Amino acid sequence: MAYLAGDIGGTKTHLALYEEEKGKMVKLKDEKYPSQKYPNLKTIVKTFLKGESAQVKKGCFGIAGPVRKGKSQATNLPWLVDSKVLVEEVQIEKVALINDLEANAYGLNMLEKDELYTLNIGDPEGEGNQAMVSAGTGLGEGGIFYDGKRHIPFASEGGHSDFASRNEVEDQLLHFLRKKFGHVSYERILSGPGLYNLYQFIVETKKEKETEENLEKIRSGNSPRLISEMGLSGASKACTKTLELFASIYGSEAGNVALKMLSLGGVYLGGGIVPKLLSILKKGDFMRSFTEKGRLSKLLEQIPVYVVLNDQTALLGATYYAKYII
Repeated sequence: MAYLAGDIGGTKTHLALYEEEKGKMVKLKDEKYPSQKYPNLKTIVKTFLKGESAQVKKGCFGIAGPVRKGKSQATNLPWLVDSKVLVEEVQIEKVALINDLEANAYGLNMLEKDELYTLNIGDPEGEGNQAMVSAGTGLGEGGIFYDGKRHIPFASEGGHSDFASRNEVEDQLLHFLRKKFGHVSYERILSGPGLYNLYQFIVETKKEKETEENLEKIRSGNSPRLISEMGLSGASKACTKTLELFASIYGSEAGNVALKMLSLGGVYLGGGIVPKLLSILKKGDFMRSFTEKGRLSKLLEQIPVYVVLNDQTALLGATYYAKYII
Protein backbone atom coordinates (compact mmCIF):
# COMPACT_ATOMS: atom_id res chain seq x y z
CA MET A 1 0.00 0.00 0.00
CA ALA A 2 1.29 3.45 -0.94
CA TYR A 3 0.84 6.67 1.01
CA LEU A 4 0.31 10.02 -0.68
CA ALA A 5 1.95 12.96 1.08
CA GLY A 6 1.74 16.63 0.26
CA ASP A 7 3.38 19.86 1.40
CA ILE A 8 1.16 22.72 0.21
CA GLY A 9 2.70 26.18 0.25
CA GLY A 10 2.13 29.53 -1.38
CA THR A 11 5.07 29.06 -3.73
CA LYS A 12 5.07 25.36 -4.49
CA THR A 13 3.09 22.19 -3.93
CA HIS A 14 5.31 19.19 -3.30
CA LEU A 15 3.73 15.73 -3.61
CA ALA A 16 5.29 12.34 -2.97
CA LEU A 17 4.34 8.67 -2.86
CA TYR A 18 5.85 6.47 -0.16
CA GLU A 19 5.68 2.72 0.40
CA GLU A 20 6.75 0.76 3.44
CA GLU A 21 9.54 -1.74 2.84
CA LYS A 22 11.07 -3.73 5.73
CA GLY A 23 9.83 -1.23 8.30
CA LYS A 24 11.12 1.84 6.44
CA MET A 25 9.29 4.35 4.30
CA VAL A 26 10.69 4.36 0.76
CA LYS A 27 9.88 7.13 -1.68
CA LEU A 28 8.44 5.90 -4.97
CA LYS A 29 8.19 9.29 -6.70
CA ASP A 30 7.86 12.98 -5.99
CA GLU A 31 7.08 16.11 -7.98
CA LYS A 32 6.97 19.85 -7.33
CA TYR A 33 4.36 22.11 -8.88
CA PRO A 34 4.16 25.94 -8.91
CA SER A 35 1.07 26.45 -6.75
CA GLN A 36 -0.02 29.75 -8.30
CA LYS A 37 -0.33 28.18 -11.76
CA TYR A 38 -3.06 25.72 -10.72
CA PRO A 39 -6.72 26.45 -9.87
CA ASN A 40 -6.84 24.02 -6.96
CA LEU A 41 -5.11 21.13 -5.20
CA LYS A 42 -7.21 18.35 -6.73
CA THR A 43 -5.97 19.26 -10.22
CA ILE A 44 -2.36 18.87 -9.07
CA VAL A 45 -3.09 15.57 -7.30
CA LYS A 46 -4.82 14.14 -10.38
CA THR A 47 -1.87 15.20 -12.54
CA PHE A 48 0.57 13.60 -10.12
CA LEU A 49 -1.32 10.30 -9.89
CA LYS A 50 -2.12 9.97 -13.59
CA GLY A 51 -0.92 6.57 -14.81
CA GLU A 52 0.32 5.59 -11.34
CA SER A 53 0.10 1.83 -10.71
CA ALA A 54 0.73 1.91 -6.94
CA GLN A 55 -2.42 1.42 -4.85
CA VAL A 56 -2.97 4.58 -2.78
CA LYS A 57 -5.42 4.18 0.12
CA LYS A 58 -4.34 6.96 2.47
CA GLY A 59 -3.18 10.51 1.94
CA CYS A 60 -2.23 13.46 4.10
CA PHE A 61 -1.54 17.06 3.11
CA GLY A 62 0.19 19.69 5.20
CA ILE A 63 -1.11 23.11 4.20
CA ALA A 64 0.03 26.62 5.07
CA GLY A 65 -3.11 27.89 6.74
CA PRO A 66 -5.66 27.11 9.45
CA VAL A 67 -7.54 23.82 9.08
CA ARG A 68 -11.09 23.54 10.38
CA LYS A 69 -13.29 20.45 9.99
CA GLY A 70 -11.17 19.09 7.16
CA LYS A 71 -11.17 22.36 5.22
CA SER A 72 -8.59 25.11 4.77
CA GLN A 73 -8.56 28.43 3.00
CA ALA A 74 -4.86 28.65 2.18
CA THR A 75 -3.23 31.81 3.55
CA ASN A 76 -1.06 32.61 0.54
CA LEU A 77 -3.16 30.91 -2.16
CA PRO A 78 -6.68 31.46 -3.56
CA TRP A 79 -7.56 27.85 -2.75
CA LEU A 80 -10.22 26.33 -0.55
CA VAL A 81 -8.99 22.81 0.12
CA ASP A 82 -11.52 20.22 1.31
CA SER A 83 -10.45 16.72 2.35
CA LYS A 84 -13.90 15.28 1.47
CA VAL A 85 -13.64 16.64 -2.08
CA LEU A 86 -10.22 15.01 -2.43
CA VAL A 87 -11.62 11.65 -1.26
CA GLU A 88 -14.41 11.85 -3.85
CA GLU A 89 -12.48 13.35 -6.76
CA VAL A 90 -9.19 11.48 -6.39
CA GLN A 91 -10.71 8.25 -5.04
CA ILE A 92 -8.48 7.74 -2.02
CA GLU A 93 -10.17 6.01 0.92
CA LYS A 94 -8.85 8.34 3.64
CA VAL A 95 -7.48 11.86 3.29
CA ALA A 96 -6.34 14.09 6.14
CA LEU A 97 -5.66 17.80 5.97
CA ILE A 98 -3.35 19.24 8.65
CA ASN A 99 -1.48 22.48 9.17
CA ASP A 100 1.95 22.48 7.51
CA LEU A 101 3.70 23.06 10.85
CA GLU A 102 1.92 20.05 12.27
CA ALA A 103 3.25 18.06 9.31
CA ASN A 104 6.76 19.39 9.93
CA ALA A 105 6.51 18.51 13.61
CA TYR A 106 5.36 14.95 12.87
CA GLY A 107 8.26 14.72 10.43
CA LEU A 108 10.74 15.15 13.28
CA ASN A 109 9.93 11.53 14.19
CA MET A 110 11.47 10.40 10.90
CA LEU A 111 14.68 12.45 10.83
CA GLU A 112 18.20 11.12 11.36
CA LYS A 113 20.55 12.89 13.78
CA ASP A 114 22.65 14.34 10.96
CA GLU A 115 19.54 16.06 9.56
CA LEU A 116 19.54 18.45 12.52
CA TYR A 117 22.13 21.13 13.26
CA THR A 118 22.50 22.09 16.92
CA LEU A 119 22.52 25.86 17.26
CA ASN A 120 22.31 25.78 21.06
CA ILE A 121 23.06 22.69 23.14
CA GLY A 122 21.16 23.94 26.18
CA ASP A 123 20.19 21.10 28.48
CA PRO A 124 20.12 18.04 26.22
CA GLU A 125 18.46 16.06 29.03
CA GLY A 126 15.67 18.60 29.36
CA GLU A 127 12.16 17.19 29.05
CA GLY A 128 8.96 18.99 28.19
CA ASN A 129 7.09 20.63 25.39
CA GLN A 130 8.79 21.50 22.13
CA ALA A 131 8.14 24.18 19.51
CA MET A 132 8.72 24.74 15.83
CA VAL A 133 9.25 28.06 14.06
CA SER A 134 9.60 27.87 10.27
CA ALA A 135 10.31 30.74 7.88
CA GLY A 136 9.48 30.16 4.23
CA THR A 137 6.90 31.75 1.95
CA GLY A 138 5.16 32.56 5.25
CA LEU A 139 6.03 32.14 8.92
CA GLY A 140 4.77 28.95 10.51
CA GLU A 141 4.68 28.34 14.24
CA GLY A 142 3.54 25.22 16.03
CA GLY A 143 3.67 23.54 19.41
CA ILE A 144 4.54 19.98 20.37
CA PHE A 145 2.87 19.01 23.65
CA TYR A 146 4.68 16.54 25.91
CA ASP A 147 2.33 14.31 27.92
CA GLY A 148 5.14 12.64 29.87
CA LYS A 149 5.59 9.82 27.37
CA ARG A 150 5.28 11.20 23.86
CA HIS A 151 5.25 14.46 21.93
CA ILE A 152 2.00 15.50 20.22
CA PRO A 153 2.14 18.30 17.60
CA PHE A 154 -0.55 20.95 17.40
CA ALA A 155 -1.08 23.85 15.05
CA SER A 156 -1.08 27.58 15.67
CA GLU A 157 -1.23 30.72 13.56
CA GLY A 158 1.27 32.55 15.73
CA GLY A 159 3.18 33.86 12.71
CA HIS A 160 0.35 36.36 12.21
CA SER A 161 0.62 37.80 15.73
CA ASP A 162 1.69 41.43 16.19
CA PHE A 163 5.34 42.28 15.65
CA ALA A 164 6.84 43.75 18.82
CA SER A 165 9.81 46.09 18.36
CA ARG A 166 12.64 45.96 20.91
CA ASN A 167 14.84 48.96 20.07
CA GLU A 168 14.98 52.17 18.03
CA VAL A 169 15.79 50.47 14.73
CA GLU A 170 12.88 48.06 15.15
CA ASP A 171 10.63 50.97 16.19
CA GLN A 172 11.47 52.55 12.83
CA LEU A 173 10.88 49.22 11.06
CA LEU A 174 7.45 48.89 12.69
CA HIS A 175 6.52 52.43 11.59
CA PHE A 176 7.83 51.74 8.06
CA LEU A 177 5.81 48.51 7.69
CA ARG A 178 2.68 49.93 9.33
CA LYS A 179 2.50 52.57 6.61
CA LYS A 180 2.74 49.80 4.03
CA PHE A 181 0.48 47.10 5.53
CA GLY A 182 -1.49 48.54 8.44
CA HIS A 183 -1.27 45.44 10.63
CA VAL A 184 2.33 44.28 11.01
CA SER A 185 2.77 40.62 11.87
CA TYR A 186 6.00 38.68 12.32
CA GLU A 187 5.28 37.03 8.97
CA ARG A 188 5.75 40.43 7.28
CA ILE A 189 9.40 40.16 8.34
CA LEU A 190 10.29 36.50 8.90
CA SER A 191 9.48 35.05 5.46
CA GLY A 192 10.62 35.22 1.86
CA PRO A 193 8.55 38.34 1.13
CA GLY A 194 9.60 39.58 4.56
CA LEU A 195 13.24 39.57 3.51
CA TYR A 196 12.36 42.00 0.73
CA ASN A 197 10.38 44.16 3.17
CA LEU A 198 13.44 44.30 5.43
CA TYR A 199 15.71 45.11 2.50
CA GLN A 200 13.45 47.99 1.42
CA PHE A 201 13.53 49.32 4.98
CA ILE A 202 17.34 49.15 5.13
CA VAL A 203 17.73 50.96 1.81
CA GLU A 204 14.91 53.51 2.04
CA THR A 205 15.82 54.61 5.57
CA LYS A 206 19.50 54.76 4.52
CA LYS A 207 20.69 52.27 7.12
CA GLU A 208 23.04 51.10 4.39
CA LYS A 209 23.84 52.40 0.92
CA GLU A 210 22.93 50.38 -2.16
CA THR A 211 23.89 50.64 -5.84
CA GLU A 212 21.23 51.29 -8.47
CA GLU A 213 22.38 48.13 -10.24
CA ASN A 214 21.74 45.96 -7.15
CA LEU A 215 18.43 47.70 -6.47
CA GLU A 216 17.13 46.97 -9.94
CA LYS A 217 18.46 43.43 -9.94
CA ILE A 218 16.70 42.61 -6.66
CA ARG A 219 13.51 44.49 -7.56
CA SER A 220 13.07 42.65 -10.87
CA GLY A 221 14.35 39.21 -9.87
CA ASN A 222 13.75 36.55 -7.22
CA SER A 223 14.17 39.04 -4.38
CA PRO A 224 14.51 36.65 -1.37
CA ARG A 225 17.03 34.42 -3.13
CA LEU A 226 19.08 37.36 -4.44
CA ILE A 227 19.10 39.12 -1.06
CA SER A 228 20.31 35.91 0.59
CA GLU A 229 22.99 35.24 -2.02
CA MET A 230 24.28 38.81 -2.20
CA GLY A 231 24.18 39.19 1.57
CA LEU A 232 26.09 35.97 2.22
CA SER A 233 28.71 36.67 -0.46
CA GLY A 234 29.25 40.28 0.63
CA ALA A 235 28.25 41.59 -2.79
CA SER A 236 25.81 43.99 -1.09
CA LYS A 237 26.26 45.54 2.36
CA ALA A 238 22.54 46.37 2.38
CA CYS A 239 21.71 42.70 1.84
CA THR A 240 24.13 41.62 4.58
CA LYS A 241 22.52 44.13 6.95
CA THR A 242 19.12 42.73 5.97
CA LEU A 243 20.16 39.17 6.83
CA GLU A 244 21.62 40.24 10.16
CA LEU A 245 18.42 42.06 11.14
CA PHE A 246 16.38 39.06 9.97
CA ALA A 247 18.44 36.72 12.18
CA SER A 248 18.08 38.99 15.20
CA ILE A 249 14.30 39.32 14.90
CA TYR A 250 13.96 35.59 14.14
CA GLY A 251 15.86 34.80 17.33
CA SER A 252 13.64 37.11 19.34
CA GLU A 253 10.41 35.59 18.02
CA ALA A 254 11.71 32.02 18.44
CA GLY A 255 12.42 32.92 22.07
CA ASN A 256 8.89 34.32 22.42
CA VAL A 257 7.44 31.05 21.13
CA ALA A 258 9.71 29.06 23.47
CA LEU A 259 8.32 31.01 26.43
CA LYS A 260 4.70 30.67 25.35
CA MET A 261 5.04 26.92 24.78
CA LEU A 262 7.49 26.49 27.67
CA SER A 263 9.41 24.33 25.23
CA LEU A 264 12.07 22.96 27.57
CA GLY A 265 12.39 19.98 25.23
CA GLY A 266 13.75 22.14 22.43
CA VAL A 267 12.94 24.57 19.65
CA TYR A 268 13.20 23.46 16.01
CA LEU A 269 13.80 25.94 13.19
CA GLY A 270 12.31 24.70 9.93
CA GLY A 271 11.37 26.12 6.56
CA GLY A 272 13.38 26.75 3.43
CA ILE A 273 15.18 29.93 4.50
CA VAL A 274 17.06 29.04 7.69
CA PRO A 275 19.36 26.24 6.40
CA LYS A 276 20.61 28.64 3.71
CA LEU A 277 21.36 31.31 6.33
CA LEU A 278 23.09 29.02 8.81
CA SER A 279 26.35 30.99 8.69
CA ILE A 280 24.46 34.16 9.68
CA LEU A 281 22.57 32.41 12.49
CA LYS A 282 25.80 30.98 13.89
CA LYS A 283 27.33 34.46 14.29
CA GLY A 284 25.47 35.01 17.55
CA ASP A 285 22.71 37.57 16.97
CA PHE A 286 20.07 34.87 16.74
CA MET A 287 20.87 33.22 20.08
CA ARG A 288 21.52 36.57 21.75
CA SER A 289 18.02 37.70 20.80
CA PHE A 290 16.59 34.28 21.68
CA THR A 291 17.88 34.46 25.26
CA GLU A 292 17.42 38.18 25.99
CA LYS A 293 14.19 37.75 27.93
CA GLY A 294 14.91 39.66 31.14
CA ARG A 295 14.31 37.60 34.26
CA LEU A 296 13.84 34.40 32.25
CA SER A 297 17.05 34.69 30.20
CA LYS A 298 18.70 31.86 32.14
CA LEU A 299 15.78 29.58 31.34
CA LEU A 300 16.09 30.32 27.61
CA GLU A 301 19.82 29.53 27.70
CA GLN A 302 18.94 25.98 28.79
CA ILE A 303 16.62 25.31 25.83
CA PRO A 304 18.18 23.32 22.96
CA VAL A 305 17.76 24.93 19.53
CA TYR A 306 18.01 22.88 16.34
CA VAL A 307 17.97 23.77 12.65
CA VAL A 308 16.11 21.23 10.50
CA LEU A 309 18.31 20.53 7.46
CA ASN A 310 15.99 18.14 5.60
CA ASP A 311 13.76 20.23 3.31
CA GLN A 312 11.30 17.33 2.98
CA THR A 313 10.43 17.10 6.67
CA ALA A 314 6.81 18.18 6.03
CA LEU A 315 6.39 15.39 3.46
CA LEU A 316 7.80 12.86 5.89
CA GLY A 317 5.43 14.16 8.56
CA ALA A 318 2.43 13.92 6.25
CA THR A 319 3.41 10.33 5.50
CA TYR A 320 3.79 9.59 9.21
CA TYR A 321 0.32 11.05 9.85
CA ALA A 322 -1.23 9.05 7.00
CA LYS A 323 0.27 5.82 8.29
CA TYR A 324 -0.10 6.12 12.05
CA ILE A 325 -2.84 8.69 12.78
CA ILE A 326 -5.68 8.28 10.25
